[in-house]
Amino acid sequence: MPSGSDTTEEAVSGTTPDGPVPSARRTGSPASPGRPGRARRLLAFVRREALRTGLAVVFGVALGLAFPPYDLWPLSLLAVAALSLLTRGRTARQGAWTGLVFGLPFFLILLKWLHVVGWDAVVGLSIAEALFVALLGAGLAVTSRLPAWPLWAACLWVAEEWARDRLPFGGFPWGRLAFANTGSPFTPLAALGGAPLVTFAVALAGALLAACVAALWGLRGNGTVRRAVTALEAFGLAAAVTLAGLLVPVPTKADDSVDIAVVQGNVQQAGMDFLGRPMKILDNHATATEKLAADIKAGRAKKPDLVIWPENSSDLDPFQYPQAYDRIDEAVKAIGVPVLVGALVDHPSKKGYVFNEGIVWDPKKGPGASYTKQHPVPFGEYVPFREQLSKIITRFQRVPRDFYPGDHTGLLNVGPARLGDVICFEVAYDEIVHDTVGAGARALVIQTNNATYGRTGQPEQQLAMSKLRAVEHGRAVVTAATSGISAVVAPDGRITHRIPEFTQGVVSARIPLRDETTLADRVGAAPEWALAIVGLLSCAAAVIVGRRGRTKDEKGQQ
Repeated sequence: MPSGSDTTEEAVSGTTPDGPVPSARRTGSPASPGRPGRARRLLAFVRREALRTGLAVVFGVALGLAFPPYDLWPLSLLAVAALSLLTRGRTARQGAWTGLVFGLPFFLILLKWLHVVGWDAVVGLSIAEALFVALLGAGLAVTSRLPAWPLWAACLWVAEEWARDRLPFGGFPWGRLAFANTGSPFTPLAALGGAPLVTFAVALAGALLAACVAALWGLRGNGTVRRAVTALEAFGLAAAVTLAGLLVPVPTKADDSVDIAVVQGNVQQAGMDFLGRPMKILDNHATATEKLAADIKAGRAKKPDLVIWPENSSDLDPFQYPQAYDRIDEAVKAIGVPVLVGALVDHPSKKGYVFNEGIVWDPKKGPGASYTKQHPVPFGEYVPFREQLSKIITRFQRVPRDFYPGDHTGLLNVGPARLGDVICFEVAYDEIVHDTVGAGARALVIQTNNATYGRTGQPEQQLAMSKLRAVEHGRAVVTAATSGISAVVAPDGRITHRIPEFTQGVVSARIPLRDETTLADRVGAAPEWALAIVGLLSCAAAVIVGRRGRTKDEKGQQ
């Protein structure tokens, strides 16, 4: 694909695709016949950028299809390669435009599950996230003139995700390249450097493919042996990076094991009104647990060491509603082992605030230790600037109370097991899961409630994150969901047990408990910070090199 900056050439030569630009009159009037009007310049820009824009949209859609529920992970490589080619040799402004029109359809495909809330939410969040990709496009454009540009491109992908994972309001990590590659040759790299290293490897392989295509394009007409060798080298390196993960050992040896049961009680209906009548969801989970107890008593099932209920499995605060407390207590005593219960609990001193908690409920002692979700979802579980925004967007009134964040990790002793509790979207955030394992969790539990987004693809996307976390930390990951998908993931990322969506059921499994940590656990966020900083420094270097080049040209003209 040809490279070069049309806009830069026009600025230097004083021409447009429509011919020479006469000198502007001193009056500077926008209506001056000596200067093309805005509409004309815009039309010229559209004609000039139409092909690139169309290709960017196509490959943005392709990147969306790389993620669950489609799982076409090779498209992530092609999409990265395409964005690298489409921004190669362009100006920062042109690269930003290409990044924007690439990112917008990508996020529209990825986040379409938000249509349950409203299509305006899908579009609004997609635009906000695409702005980060616009910055990425600008960075790819300016660094594409540097030697070893595929390396800087890969670092910039990590930098873009670093920023998007944190800004604004704590960030939104959905759509990381790593989450499209939870069942690919890149996956084992998570055990070395977590999700950022997987993203880096995918982006590097994609950018190297772009370098191969660029070299082959240069062979047209007057190709040289050197260009052919360059193309072969780039392709060989891309293949090596892609297959490198297969050489990474993923430790799975158990230090101990525990028998668990995961209860998926189901809900009355999908969507915003999944709760149904009060006590319905709680009764579903209690009834399923009591059926398991009856099967154990009849010898049809093995008694577990502990039972896991999902997030919001109690739809009423058991400490405020005696009927909810009693119903949980009945089910826990029937099964005779500790149960990890998910419930919304009123804040003891701040009116209008609630805790989203996982509570260890003992058959003899009742409720005990608990974990409070640390990262509530903005505009979903709390509303920033509530007083001002609620007047403009009345839909926020459907979030009547704000979730109050917890202040500690989810390390809980549930019966004989030391488990790390992570609630719902928290599985997407590296630091929360990392800190939980670092505190001593021997296995991970993801309590979640995906009933709002049932049959939209969102549960599959979240389960993919559980698969990556299993490999990253060398831990079994148990996902307990009200309506699905509940599953057990082995430390190597394989799904060993699964309950379909909107089905009441119980999964019984023996999971490994591990004390050994992976290299990713030990290095933490250091690889991400290092790669992101290198990406930003490469942009600074490109700007400096570009300015020096322009200065030399100006001196030469004098």
